[in-house]
Amino acid sequence: MTAKADISWTDRAILSVARLWLTLRHPALVVRFFMKLGYLPNPAAPARYHEMLLWRKLVDRNPLFVTLTDKLAAKAYIHDACPEIAVPETLWRGQDAADIPADLLAGAVVVKANHGSAMNIFVRDGEPDHAAIMRKASRWLRKRYGRRDGEWAYWPVVPTVFVEERLTLSGGTIATDIKVHVCSGVISHVWVEDKHAERSLLFDRQATPLPGRDPDYPREDQALPVNARLIDHVRQAISMAPGIAGDLDYIRIDFLVTDGSLYAGEITAYSAAGYGTWTNPVIAEEIERLWRIDQSAFLRREHKGAVRLYADALRARCRSRN
Repeated sequence: MTAKADISWTDRAILSVARLWLTLRHPALVVRFFMKLGYLPNPAAPARYHEMLLWRKLVDRNPLFVTLTDKLAAKAYIHDACPEIAVPETLWRGQDAADIPADLLAGAVVVKANHGSAMNIFVRDGEPDHAAIMRKASRWLRKRYGRRDGEWAYWPVVPTVFVEERLTLSGGTIATDIKVHVCSGVISHVWVEDKHAERSLLFDRQATPLPGRDPDYPREDQALPVNARLIDHVRQAISMAPGIAGDLDYIRIDFLVTDGSLYAGEITAYSAAGYGTWTNPVIAEEIERLWRIDQSAFLRREHKGAVRLYADALRARCRSRN
């Protein structure tokens, strides 16, 4: 994708200066981007999917992302936006894991932290024991997640440990997770995983399977078999995700899959920390086509001074590409 010629030389110069400034201001993130993805990004005037996610990290400080990234606040947000979707019940919350009631840990629950990813302990019949859970959860509470990859929306979240009901997910029969990528109310694609069977599949917005693999299970022999119940769940997720996403320029809405129904999962502002890839290039190209950064919170706001010059130049570039 190349910019059209009607952007002025002044705007080009402003964007070039902004690119240099952002690169010098965030060298670690730019180098990490290059090491992960193999090319130097343009963080000031992004055109490619991963550049857009980097731009979101560096520039688009939408305060709503903090709410959506907070796993507890996101539950309330999802319930308000889509009351028909079931939300896993929160059984306890607090700032000290030592205060978790012992009787809760005697059953089947999940202990989580609200301010990061992959902070989950699956508990059944008292295992792991309370001491082990407390040690691990206490480490979570001391950690500020997302600093290495610039995922700033995690940083203001008040770290909280919570205990959630443990769902019986349909791994091995349907799937465990359905992840819907949405751009300004339009679905780009759906990513379905079975974490128990280590399989996955991609779908388009009509729930038709797509070729290609995802970063978690990249081999073709890890393709998830299609069945009628899976298609029904994918179609249900497709129907609900845009209502949850609202007018956000890009977001990922996750669902958990049980035999009987879907449950709300997470909302992800930085899918795969901004580095996820697919073997089918059409996936990223479709997100790039649909992701209108001129509809981002940053470009919807009025700015002053040098930031205003940059925002106006970026808006002009967006117009030249649409």
